[in-house]
Amino acid sequence: MSARTLPLLFLNLGGEMLYILDQRLRAQSIPGEKARKDEWTDVDRKRVMNDIITTMFNKKFMEELFKPQELYSKKALRTVYDRLAHASIMRLNQASMDKLYDLMTMAFKYQVLLCPRPKDILLVTFNHLDAIKDFVRDSPGILNQVDETFRQLIETYSCLSAGEFQLIRQTLLGFFQDMHIRVSIFLKDKVQNSNGRFVLPISGPVPWGTEVPGLIRLFNRNGDEVKRTEFTTGGNYVTPQREGSFDLYGDRVLKLGTNMYSVSRPVETHISGSSKNLASHAKENIAPNPLAKEELNFLARLLGGLEIKKPGGSETGFRLNLFTTDEEEEHAALTRPEELSYKVINIEATQEPGRRAELSRILGELEVAEPRPGSSGKGEDLLALMDGL
Repeated sequence: MSARTLPLLFLNLGGEMLYILDQRLRAQSIPGEKARKDEWTDVDRKRVMNDIITTMFNKKFMEELFKPQELYSKKALRTVYDRLAHASIMRLNQASMDKLYDLMTMAFKYQVLLCPRPKDILLVTFNHLDAIKDFVRDSPGILNQVDETFRQLIETYSCLSAGEFQLIRQTLLGFFQDMHIRVSIFLKDKVQNSNGRFVLPISGPVPWGTEVPGLIRLFNRNGDEVKRTEFTTGGNYVTPQREGSFDLYGDRVLKLGTNMYSVSRPVETHISGSSKNLASHAKENIAPNPLAKEELNFLARLLGGLEIKKPGGSETGFRLNLFTTDEEEEHAALTRPEELSYKVINIEATQEPGRRAELSRILGELEVAEPRPGSSGKGEDLLALMDGL
């Protein structure tokens, strides 16, 4: 397992989350002059996106994230994104949050599987960050936060070998290996089978720096080529025109990691049969593991340890539905296997003195000294995961 995987997993899943939220917020937004007090407007959408991205790219949190460490459990990571999604005035219920997380994980799993070479996972990450920068192009302060993370990525990963990137890819695939959620976009594009497994292409560009298959060359002991044999491949392969840019700005060439929701179309998720079987085998392990609870508590503290606040005064939190109708959302909540749903549990870290001291140290690093600017109207009680300890 690679100790350099967590930042790539977090940033790519976060990028997919932002794509989905932006698409749904746009679909449900009402022109400002026509909107009722409890309806979304484009101003609200931009505000939600800015708040989540500000929280996601908090400098102290990024510094902690980039330290070499093992991946967190699926439940612990889900807790992180639950807090991120509620870092603003937006509220998601359990069924919508489940669907959001399913879409995020399956999209990034597909991208990791299709990367031509392990190093291209970095290009996928850059595609996500390029799109996030576009979301906040009118907010220089937030844009600077994203650029700083960009520089950290370049500094951390540009010197890694091909073998180290391969280990990162294997670690990511190990994390995703039991996830087989069917997604309507993938099913319609025929890149996913009905059992939730992806279809890998046998045509297209070969990895940069490699040759199109179809030729076998034989060499003697002196390294001289002595024979060539051609064979027919089962696909139509081509040589890539150029390598994608690994710089702060540039053409990434690779399209994996770009926003697949930019063209509006409904996206549904379904639990595959294999995932249901996996859930049935896991019933005996439903009881929360004490160590897992401690890990969740650690992450809660790492993210600021804040509870989701209720909107204050006359303001109401804005509810976002990731389903077409409320009835679909209610049906999804009722039919989702309990073992596959990430329910909130009450957690309390161990009282062992050494761990408490370590948590206190991290909390001190995450403290934000700058006072949060005052706000009025719908954003009065914005949830700041990195602030207000």
